[in-house]
Amino acid sequence: MALEEKREKRPPVTPMMIEEEAALRNGSRGLPPGPWAEAAGPRPRTTERHIAVHKRLVLGFAVSILALLAVTMVAVLLSVRFEECGAAADGPPRAANNGSLPGPAAGQPRGRAEPREEARGGEEAAEQQQQEEEEEEEEWQRRRQLPPWARPRLPRHLRPLHYNLMLSAFMENFTFCGEVNVQLEVRNASRYIVLHAHRMHIEAVRVAEDKLAGAVRVARSFLYPQTQVLVVVLNRSLEVQRSYNLKIIYNALIENELLGFFRSSYVLHGERRFLGVTQFSPTHARKAFPCFDEPIYKATFKISIKHQATYISLSNMPVETSVFEEDGWVTDHFSQTPLMSTYYLAWAVCNFTYRETVTKSGVVTQEEQRSIRIAPLCSEYACCINGPHLTHHHTWKELVAGCQVRLYARPDAIRRGSGDYALNITRRLIEFYEDYFKVPYSLPKLDLLAVPKHPYAAMENWGLSVFVEQRILLDPSISSISYLLDVTMVIVHELCHQWFGDLVTPVWWEDVWLKEGFAHYFEFIGTDYLYPGWNMEKQRFLTDVLHEVMLLDGLASSHPVSQEVQQATDIDRVFDWIAYKKGAALIRMLANFMGHSVFQMGLQDYLTIHKYGNAARNDLWNTLSKALKRVGKSVNIQEVMDQWTLQMGYPVITILGNETTDGVIVISQERFVYDSDTKTKDSGLGDSSYLWQIPLTIAVGNTSHISSEAIIWVSNKSEHHRIPALEEASWLLGNINQTGYFRVNYDIRNWRLLINQLTRNHEVISVSDRAGLIDDAFNLARAGYLPQNIPLEIIRYLSEEKDFLPWHAASQALYPLDKLLDRTENYNVFSEYILRQVATMYLKLGWPTNNLNKSLVQASYQHEELRREVIMLACSFGNKHCHQQAATLISDWISSNRNRIPLNVRDIVYCTGVSLMDEDVWEFIWMKFHSTIAVSEKKILLEALTCSDDRNLLNRLLNLSLNSEVVLDQDAIDVIIHVARNPHGRDLAWKFFREKWKILNARYGEALFMNSKLISGVTEFLNTEEELRELKNFIKSYEEGAAASFSRAVETVEANVRWQRLYKEELFQWLRKSLTH
Repeated sequence: MALEEKREKRPPVTPMMIEEEAALRNGSRGLPPGPWAEAAGPRPRTTERHIAVHKRLVLGFAVSILALLAVTMVAVLLSVRFEECGAAADGPPRAANNGSLPGPAAGQPRGRAEPREEARGGEEAAEQQQQEEEEEEEEWQRRRQLPPWARPRLPRHLRPLHYNLMLSAFMENFTFCGEVNVQLEVRNASRYIVLHAHRMHIEAVRVAEDKLAGAVRVARSFLYPQTQVLVVVLNRSLEVQRSYNLKIIYNALIENELLGFFRSSYVLHGERRFLGVTQFSPTHARKAFPCFDEPIYKATFKISIKHQATYISLSNMPVETSVFEEDGWVTDHFSQTPLMSTYYLAWAVCNFTYRETVTKSGVVTQEEQRSIRIAPLCSEYACCINGPHLTHHHTWKELVAGCQVRLYARPDAIRRGSGDYALNITRRLIEFYEDYFKVPYSLPKLDLLAVPKHPYAAMENWGLSVFVEQRILLDPSISSISYLLDVTMVIVHELCHQWFGDLVTPVWWEDVWLKEGFAHYFEFIGTDYLYPGWNMEKQRFLTDVLHEVMLLDGLASSHPVSQEVQQATDIDRVFDWIAYKKGAALIRMLANFMGHSVFQMGLQDYLTIHKYGNAARNDLWNTLSKALKRVGKSVNIQEVMDQWTLQMGYPVITILGNETTDGVIVISQERFVYDSDTKTKDSGLGDSSYLWQIPLTIAVGNTSHISSEAIIWVSNKSEHHRIPALEEASWLLGNINQTGYFRVNYDIRNWRLLINQLTRNHEVISVSDRAGLIDDAFNLARAGYLPQNIPLEIIRYLSEEKDFLPWHAASQALYPLDKLLDRTENYNVFSEYILRQVATMYLKLGWPTNNLNKSLVQASYQHEELRREVIMLACSFGNKHCHQQAATLISDWISSNRNRIPLNVRDIVYCTGVSLMDEDVWEFIWMKFHSTIAVSEKKILLEALTCSDDRNLLNRLLNLSLNSEVVLDQDAIDVIIHVARNPHGRDLAWKFFREKWKILNARYGEALFMNSKLISGVTEFLNTEEELRELKNFIKSYEEGAAASFSRAVETVEANVRWQRLYKEELFQWLRKSLTH
């Protein structure tokens, strides 16, 4: 409702605006005056016409005097870059109680601030300003337009070319002050400068015309919190095609939260140490400095940071010079960046240490660094050697022979070598990406920063990637294979962003999947490069990406991967698993039907054409279509992919045999939705508007072999196709190796033939297809497309399955079914059936031996992960031997104080021990959680505490989770979710969530993913009518914020309740009958 109202109030759309949007979305690289220009309109009245002649003469005389004074000050200003951010920081660093942030309350930035102009003051100036504001409001009302500062996007009449940002960080009272000078290019005349600024106090604003004497007088400036902008109103219009300098002096807090410029801490040798670090994506650079905080506004940046000498500072580029002062302060001046957006600018102030390596081609020398001058206005990022007199330009890579890679972390972590693994694979991955993309890494260095507190796993800031410690620090002596894999894939993801996101940036947030989908897809490609035998892209991608995101995208409340984003409040919701995982799945489908070599060639062209610029999805489609043409294929990629990116959801393909005509099959498509009731509520879900062009690969098999695959493009609601090799005893298999983003259903006869094939000789069907059949069958049954017994019959063959992937697919498919049943009276019937399927393989594989002295990488990944999966299923469903083994291992640890539990099953043993044994075990795990310094061990110890059957302990843990001194902010969400997954704690977590919602929403509401992750995790397994009523009543009470997440939660719980009503008894009847045979 609010969105609709805001849309109605938007200014009229002009042809210029339409042309501008089309140019941006179609990837126009040139930015002529049109796309940046504001629609022309009558100029607002100014006060100039009211100034008397004698006042003008006085003003002119005053300006002359000021000009003379300014000339006198130049020599002083040139000798000192900046003292203490101008008026914001006079004198030495200030104590916390001396009003470092002047305003209504000490220590808090003011919501509105006027520039300090001594010539203006008193009642007369205030009355004049009020009159100006009233006249201005009347003018905009007459135009029937929103003023530029009230619009959801920045006006396009200005373009930033370069920022010179000077900061002073006061870590003893967690404040900072800054001076930013922005070089602006005027594309359309206007007397308004509108840029983003939020939660800061503005000390002063100045505007001057470049290369010409004289300032442009600022009539007034004000912060407009509704759109998080600073508005500078000038006494005259800025002239077209002129360049101006905007200078702003400001100060703000180094916040105790997770966004903007925020603080974190850690304990070393009993002493708490603090650090400051930034997180700007997607819209939080505006909290750290006034800027044009939209991805299209690329500019160059020159950053200087002043800090106490006991700290170091880091930023995107290397330090150019450091100036040490006698009072124990140092100022680091960083090299100028290439053209970049604000959201991946970064800096940090910390007292970390580092280890370093270099890429195989070497590293730039300090002398070479000093000789490089960036040319910010070149059409392509370039640099000049030996000063401005040299006309020959070179790219960074011609000058910089390689890349310096450093990992910064707590000194104790560096000493232990916890960052060595990440440092080593980073070097190798940079070389891999340079070879794959044929585009060199663009900066002279890359720093990896491991911080204790961060809202996300990591952030891809160009040249300074920030990771939460759990996703980059690894101690091989106490880390499992799954933890090593997790660390590896996060690093692979963030390094891919140095190309997809940093070098080439989406035009606007609606296409965030252009960077996140590619980075997620390359997690598997890059890991395959590091560990070729792990088959990540062909196998693990299915269970970890495809199957997971299809659960979410099967909801009627899903959304397209490319979705409209009108304002800042819409931006956060596009960062979800649809953008990341569906984006990756669509890219994988595209790569497979194009052919991987052609796809790679197209990506190389895309990056080369758009480097240091912005691109939209049509730019990608056009480049890939041209790559196909070069190899003699003609496919309109845009026409195909628009249906997948602009429509929500995905299709289910149904293949039926034609009983009247041999060899002919009927293929139909419809949108897959879990809750069929939503189709009747929303007729649009079932109509013909949901159509996709589907690259359906299909093969025919029998008891001994399977044919080679053929591709059928399905574009209609229903089609007939002849399959020549189809015989009476043959079965059909669609979506070979699950390369497509859709599910496949068959008639019951074909399902029976496939089940028989798996039972007799499952190896005729590939590992990927076996996993795909399991996942499709369970989800088709859950949605009512299949009888409930079909998936349970399929997994009977698992006793003979020796590959990890089908077991992992089965485990993931059983998990939601288990949570639907784990509070029912007959749960033991279900668990007994599962244990029968697991028993044979559990006995065959046994438990791993202690491998403390073995390298994780040397272990057989597939075999060890299979064993882990089977042990987890056995312990989870109550295998007595598994329980005894876990209890024995825990008891041995407690009695000997030596942890001999095998690394790859520690989390399973910890959780099983806590759930089975007494409170003393819980207290022992709690103690170990506090005492361990290994981040990988801390994570699984904390999760183990949520496994208890004791509701008092679970309540205690929930309450402790909100104490940041005990549980890190980013870990508290995982505690609440894991308690909700425990059948003994589900109602406790749900109650805790409702009671603490205001606290939780205040803490995590602005952080991407966190609120939606929490809401989903706490509600996804609620399945009673009473819980559904509680959820709906709660949403009515707290309507503000997270509307999309709550909408998905309601649909999920409604589907759970519906399944309980329609299918629970059918399932139990079949299970009882099966167990008696």
